[in-house]
Amino acid sequence: MDKYTKQRIALLHPIVREEAAKIIEECDSALSGRAKVRVTQGLRTFEEQDALYAQGRTNPGKKVTNAKGGQSIHNYGFAVDICLIIDGKTASWDTAKDWDNDKIADWYECVKIFAKHGWEWGGNWKTFKDMPHFDKRNLNSWKKLSKLKKDKNGYVILN
Repeated sequence: MDKYTKQRIALLHPIVREEAAKIIEECDSALSGRAKVRVTQGLRTFEEQDALYAQGRTNPGKKVTNAKGGQSIHNYGFAVDICLIIDGKTASWDTAKDWDNDKIADWYECVKIFAKHGWEWGGNWKTFKDMPHFDKRNLNSWKKLSKLKKDKNGYVILN
């Protein structure tokens, strides 16, 4: 697991940090070839979320999200976006490539591992597919999360 992934996992909600690290380690073990997983996004502030929402609307670029600040599971530390790092240097979001030649696309090897741990894949969403996105399945209602109290570090308190 690279230092960027470790840094981003360390900012996730405390109850999913260890599990997220385990998932990434499992993915890296399953990908016995040239690809390793990097977490490209984890916890995102409301301001960062609003900036992404503005992209393709009031700012240049294509739309990358339908969620405003507070409406993303990233804002509560229960989601990650990933890419594959090939040969330690090239980022890839190719969901079809089989870098380890085991007849299963590397991306889908990771999808299965995340699912085994109860994480939902944005690639399964019906409308706005978000291929790099995974979130903790039973904690993926931003409406519920937005109503919870926060601890001294700003993380929602789950009962």
